Amino acid sequence: MLKKYEQPLLKALAKWHDEYDPKVEMIKKPFSSPGYHTTLQGGFVHPTRESLIYALALLDLGEVERAERIIRKVLSLQDTDPRHDTYGIWPWFYEEPLWQMAPPDWNWADFCSQELLVILLEHRRLLAEDLQETIKSSVFHAVNSIIRRDVHPGYTNIALIGAFVTLAAGEFFGVEEYYRYGKDRLKKVYQHTLQEGSFREYNSPDYTMIALDALARLRQYVRDPESRKLIESLYMLTWSIVAKHFHPPTCQWAGPYSRAYSNLQGAELWSRLQLGTRLKFVEELELALGCPRVDWSCPEELLPYFRELPAPRTERVLVSSTEKLLATTHLEKEFALGTFSKATLWNQTKALLAHWKGLARAASFQLRALHDGYDYCSAVLHSVQHRGSVLGAVNFATDGGDTHVNLDMVQEGTIRARDLRLRFEFSDPTVPLPEEVTAGELVTVKLGDAKLELLIAKASFGQLPVSLEVGRSGGSAWLDLVFYQGEERRLDFRKLSAYAVFALRMCSAGSRREFAPVEVVTGSQLSARWQADGERLELETECCAAALEKLLAGEPGRITGRSVLDLARSDLA
Repeated sequence: MLKKYEQPLLKALAKWHDEYDPKVEMIKKPFSSPGYHTTLQGGFVHPTRESLIYALALLDLGEVERAERIIRKVLSLQDTDPRHDTYGIWPWFYEEPLWQMAPPDWNWADFCSQELLVILLEHRRLLAEDLQETIKSSVFHAVNSIIRRDVHPGYTNIALIGAFVTLAAGEFFGVEEYYRYGKDRLKKVYQHTLQEGSFREYNSPDYTMIALDALARLRQYVRDPESRKLIESLYMLTWSIVAKHFHPPTCQWAGPYSRAYSNLQGAELWSRLQLGTRLKFVEELELALGCPRVDWSCPEELLPYFRELPAPRTERVLVSSTEKLLATTHLEKEFALGTFSKATLWNQTKALLAHWKGLARAASFQLRALHDGYDYCSAVLHSVQHRGSVLGAVNFATDGGDTHVNLDMVQEGTIRARDLRLRFEFSDPTVPLPEEVTAGELVTVKLGDAKLELLIAKASFGQLPVSLEVGRSGGSAWLDLVFYQGEERRLDFRKLSAYAVFALRMCSAGSRREFAPVEVVTGSQLSARWQADGERLELETECCAAALEKLLAGEPGRITGRSVLDLARSDLA
């Protein structure tokens, strides 16, 4: 199992050895977090999940003594009392017990127990007998928590990890209840994905790979023939998502992303693709320690997507038929551009994302909404895309999230703010933006062999003046549409006509095509039309803020009179 992973594993492990804290018997790292679940602010912490990943890697290389100490310590932090809501889960950090978290993360039952289960599946003979029994009990507590929680099958990565833990544990330990639950859960994920058209956590560089890891482990360890057929089908779908969004000219994962922590990919992803495809992307492999040491080879028929982009290509995927959600990705030699037909502008959702090849490395462009400098979840994008052209509108939900989609909800459509803006952001701070931009002016930005043309067609924020700003810092450059800036004040979206309409086009730098005007009509509804690349792009949405459910339930855009959903169904046919 270890042969092709041993050298990159040793390289990764060397960095972790220095982070081992013998006093606590866990890994010690500088504090970092996505901004929720934890109340900690800084300093150093001892993470539970990463410590188990380190212990598994130690056992892979036969270093048993330290691994056993780590495992025992992490097991001691699990809540093993069935009377508690947090039964079966672990805290993120040794320094922060479950009762201090805000709130605890139930996913840690899945994430931690999968490492413990693999430790038993692969290395039980190396471990002391009492530790084997303690790990077994710990896995059972976690499985009970997973069953009690019973996540929706659309929560893709956790649904699959939980299916692995419950099904593999049921087979390995001979527990019929766990086996039946795991088998049924896997079937529900398969049926839900088939019904919807794809994973709900669609095209996420982070979570698609987590799903692929879970499926690879299911392929490796589950023996049930009926389950294996479903696993293979989901495995093919997952690799298909990766392959069809890979942009060979930049070696980037094209957007849009349902959830991601970065817009640009690097050596770690390329190393995984190199092992999975047998194609050359890097000189020296760099793998994360948590990369599973099982087979996750790319299916042979998908390899051409990684080799080259022989001609421009558009991928339309109906991500959710029930929610009428479409993802569009267009790939050309000079750029890749992707959009969701509807999405909140959460900081993990990259609803409008482009890549191109910069002077030194690949670069990205994305749309953000910022409330006091942090991404605002209650801003909602509506878009329709044809090839490299996008007609978009942004409006606001009265009951969505502020910094997170479900942890800090906006109350009664009202926030307090010193600043609220839309940001069209470039990852390359050297892009040649104009010094100033005026309303209604077409902005053209050269991006290597590509160019981006952007027009803010119309914007409103009640009676407040709306302005445009251009700026740059050490790591990025941007064009901002400023809705409000000044002393902190109360903004009640229920009383505001608040929206922005824009059109953008990406094309080769030498293109001389005319940029047509955008027609915008506002009243009880907002309607926009734009002629681009020989087609008429149309969309409708609300001028005023509304409930998130209402904003997301509206009909998607049209291309020359045809619903984009019908176009996606035609592509499938």
